[in-house]
Formats: sequence, C-alpha cells, structure tokens
Amino acid sequence: MSPTIAIDQKVLAAARDAAREAGALALRWFRPGQGTAAEVSYKNGGSPVTEADLAVDTFLKNRLGTAAPAFGWLSEETLDDSTRLTRPMVWVVDPIDGTRAFARGDTDWTVAIGIVSDGVPVAGFVYAPVSDEMFEATPGDVSRRNGAPLAPTHRDTLADAFVAGPRPLLDRLGAGPVTFRQAPLIRSLALRMVRVADGTVDAGLAGEKAHDWDLAAAHAILAGAGTTLVGASGREPTYNRPTTQHESLAAGGALLARDLAAWLAAPARHR
Repeated sequence: MSPTIAIDQKVLAAARDAAREAGALALRWFRPGQGTAAEVSYKNGGSPVTEADLAVDTFLKNRLGTAAPAFGWLSEETLDDSTRLTRPMVWVVDPIDGTRAFARGDTDWTVAIGIVSDGVPVAGFVYAPVSDEMFEATPGDVSRRNGAPLAPTHRDTLADAFVAGPRPLLDRLGAGPVTFRQAPLIRSLALRMVRVADGTVDAGLAGEKAHDWDLAAAHAILAGAGTTLVGASGREPTYNRPTTQHESLAAGGALLARDLAAWLAAPARHR
C-alpha cells in the first residue's frame, strides 16, 4: 500500500485526469511506427526534446499548480527552482517519459506524475497513452492498473527470472553464473518499473542516469504493489533533494531486488 498521508481526493483526481489529458495532448504529435510530427531539438548532452514535451509540461504545470498551489514543482522540462526544497509536498513530473521512443513512433512512452512528501513518493500516476493503461498509487490503497489491483510475481531469485533493463546491464548480468531471461527493452523507465509492479517482468534495472522525474511516480506504484526499489548502496531512493540524479537501481520482490542491487554495487561478486 502507498503510505497513508492526507492528500485531498480532489487533488488526486486532478492528477489522474491530468495524466490522461496530457497523454491525449501528446498523441496529437505521435505517429505510430514513424517519426513524430513534432519539432525536435536537443539539450546539452544530446538528449532530445520535442514541442510535444514542452506543450505537455506547460499543460501539467498549469493544471496541477491550480489543483495544489502549495506544492512545489519539479519537472524534466521546467528550469529547476530551488524553492521546491522548502515545500513539504512536491509534484515530480515527466511530461513524456521515453521521448526517444515517442519521437521514433514506438509505443513505450508514458506521462508520469508523482507526489513526493518529505522525500518519499506517496502517490503516483503513470499513463501509457498508446495502450490506454493508467497505473496509479494513492495513499492507503493498493496500486492499480485501470482500476484493477496489480499482481507482481514476487520472484525471490534470479534463476529463470524475466528481467528488463538497459542492454549493457543485462549483458553484464548475463555474463554471470545464473541463467535468466532478458526482456525486450522498455524505453520509458517509469513504464519499465511499473511492469515489475504488474507482473509483466520479474525485475527491472536502471542505470546511473535516472532522475527524480523518471522514478518518483513509478516508485509509489511499486511500493503500493508490495515490491521494492533499491539502489546499489542498499538504500531506497529519496526525492526532492538538491540533486535529482540517482545511483543505479533494481526493482522487484524484496529479496530479488536487494540481490540485484548488491550485484550492481559489486557485479564481480554476484553469485
């Protein structure tokens, strides 16, 4: 279950509705199997951003800011404002998680909206517009997909597990002594993690470049499904810090996630 904390039901409903509307907005530029109709530019470091990302970001900032004006704001596509660090509750948003997939016409992109309270994700909405799947976690309830409770596998061991993650990490894991199955790449990190929560895969990995906006909403959903997200340090990630970037991470049932996190910290010693 998601942690029990008082959030107005109207705020949660606004977040759920906003995720769906944001997905519908992004679909105006999405072309299945071909390049996006949106204008594409590139950030420092080479990651793409489209006019769809920016339009969705503006929409969400206005809609969610109206729903909960006291919350801070952190989004991949908004210039960071350190005043968020003074707010006990913060929206943590990725307008389009999986922009490369979106721009290519692949289906595995999402809209991710998390609510963080004092560093802990307490609610999350991850919407996959192409498949019309709404994953959500709200305080005091189990995580759900389109209203139905999620059912993770809770697999304890790596042997024969179905694992999703970046190809370099999976290849490195595959060089070890334990045989497992590599899942096809899920480009949206939020979607990759909620696929652990819904039992599509047994475990998910994230490299060292993940940020708060990639993870917060999905982390709430993992927790509400009774699964674990843990870093190579052995600690669960916290959010709304001065830095938004995280260490490498593993998600899954508690034992498997912690075993994989230990492997991320020291892969040569993985049994």
